[in-house]
This record gives sequence, structure tokens and C-alpha cells, in this order.
Amino acid sequence: MLVDYENKELTQRYQLMAQTIIPRPIAWIVTQDEQGLLNIAPFSYFMGLSSEPATMIVSIAHKSDGSQKDTLKNIRQMKKCTICMVDEAHLEAMHFSSKELASHESEATVFDIETKKLVDGFPPMVSGVPSAFFCEFYQEIELKGSQNVPLIVEIKAQFIDDTIISDKENITLDYAPLARVGKSYALLGKNITPPSMK
Repeated sequence: MLVDYENKELTQRYQLMAQTIIPRPIAWIVTQDEQGLLNIAPFSYFMGLSSEPATMIVSIAHKSDGSQKDTLKNIRQMKKCTICMVDEAHLEAMHFSSKELASHESEATVFDIETKKLVDGFPPMVSGVPSAFFCEFYQEIELKGSQNVPLIVEIKAQFIDDTIISDKENITLDYAPLARVGKSYALLGKNITPPSMK
């Protein structure tokens, strides 16, 4: 079957992409507004972009009423965010934090998400996650006609739990962050050794 995207509605295109571009890692993004109120929200249109400069890209949609999400507003204003990788132990809290809240409400309070301040000048990380990236706003990309806003952020520091790191900063097989697979979540449970190259 060949699908012509020009003849598909936005929701149809999203469903096709979300169920076939898999797995998609989840960026659990922590931001703060000017008053210091925490916002914690998950995004699965997210990926590493470059190691020079060390950057990642995340696509942030708008709220159901068309207004900008607090994550987008906070990054535009404060120029900082902390991106946490989510493990299975945090699945429920991460999933609940996708619920739209009023701007004066914090997911940290509503869903009892514990955070830990680690790097000065950046929002805190979620306590207990296996890895977190402390990032500065780098660039916003305009997608004409889109409700999504792709943001490039530059990694300034990274937390890695000692239990998943071995010698020479190699990450062990114990590192198993959650990913989005279609409408569900998954862990990457099987590693395949690459073939030998002559």
C-alpha cells in the first residue's frame, strides 16, 4: 500500500507516523517559569541531533485550545530545560504528567513527582531517573502551517546514574529507558550484535 500524505488529515498522518517511526525515546522535560513554578511534561517527537554542538531536537505541539504549552513558553522565556530519560519505575508518573493542567498548576505537586536540584542555573531533574540532560535553548525552527514547534537545545551537562556506567564512560545493558511505540510504551529488551565488517 502506498499512502499519499497530501490526501490524509493531520490526525491520520500523526497515527501513521507515530505507529511506524518507532521506537521514539521520551523526553520528560522539566522547565520553570519566571516565578520558579515547575512544569514536567513528556514528549516523544524527540531525538539526538548532533554531537558537535551537542544538541537534541524536540517537537512541541500546542494545547488543545491552541495556546502554547507551558514547556514551550518556559523554554522561550527562560532559555533552559532539563530533559530526563524515563525508566519503567517512572512510567505512571510520566504518563499522568501528559495531562493538560492549568498554567498555575505544577505536575510535581499534582502527581507527586519528586525532583532534585543538581546543576546551578538549570531546572531540577526528576529524582531517580537513569539519565538527565541540562540544556540551553539553541534554535527554534519554523514549520509553516504547523501547530508543532521544533526546538533545538544544546546539552551543557549530563547526569548518568552510576549503576548504568562502566569503565571508560560506557553505558551498560542495564540502561533501559522507556520509548513510545504507537500508542503504547516499550523497553528495548533485546540487543543484537552487529555483523563483523571486513
